[in-house]
Amino acid sequence: MTNTGSRSVLRTETFACVRCGLTVTALAPDGRRRNHCPSCLHSRHILDHVEGGPSECRSRMTPISIAVPRSGDWMLIHRCVRCGELTSSPLSGDDNQLLLMRLAVRPLAQPPFPLEGFGDL
Repeated sequence: MTNTGSRSVLRTETFACVRCGLTVTALAPDGRRRNHCPSCLHSRHILDHVEGGPSECRSRMTPISIAVPRSGDWMLIHRCVRCGELTSSPLSGDDNQLLLMRLAVRPLAQPPFPLEGFGDL
């Protein structure tokens, strides 16, 4: 007798990264579903967050920033390269820490205004 419930637990869902081609498990180490590559942090535009439901775009989502909402959970912010929609998803424990730090310090390393003016204050 076969238990179909245990078969679904043993089956591992994967997806290929839209940018680097890495085969990624859909479950992160903490058990939550992930939607981005832990190596390059890119994703695919699958859900339409504005209207809800599946997205027809299906283009690459580029990581552009890190956000920390009041809950304290770090979120990865993506922008679709085709339609420009912004999305957020929680970070996973196995995400590339170097790339995450680069995203987090980018506003300090490349500010949108000249820093020379602070020397006169």
